[in-house]
Amino acid sequence: MVAAFEPGTVLQYPYLWHWQDAQGETEGRKDRPVAVAVLFVARDGQEYVLLLPLTTREPARGREAVEIPATEKPRAALDQKRRQWLMLDEYNLDPVKGSYYLRQSAVTGQFSRAFMQTVLERFRSLFSHARCVARHP
Repeated sequence: MVAAFEPGTVLQYPYLWHWQDAQGETEGRKDRPVAVAVLFVARDGQEYVLLLPLTTREPARGREAVEIPATEKPRAALDQKRRQWLMLDEYNLDPVKGSYYLRQSAVTGQFSRAFMQTVLERFRSLFSHARCVARHP
């Protein structure tokens, strides 16, 4: 398992998209890069990690995403030749202790603090307006 999570940590994770969940699927179809947005202790006393998915598909109109700048791609070990986006309007939550998925996830890189600060400001704005969808594996 990853020793410590911090905002911007990029790892390979079987992300469950909202549309997959709506079809009754219970786990992601493949490992994909995700970024740790926050680590927090919930009301149940457990520590959770909130994960935002990365994609190479241009987001549909009306979706909320941030395109990954060229300067951030090497830090996260992402393909320099492809456009990529960090989705902000959905996320997965996973408990840190006992998570099979997190135990199997490999860290590939780390986004800069400056980039993540911008991302988190946008995410908080969306979250506070209830425009995000959570999935709990």
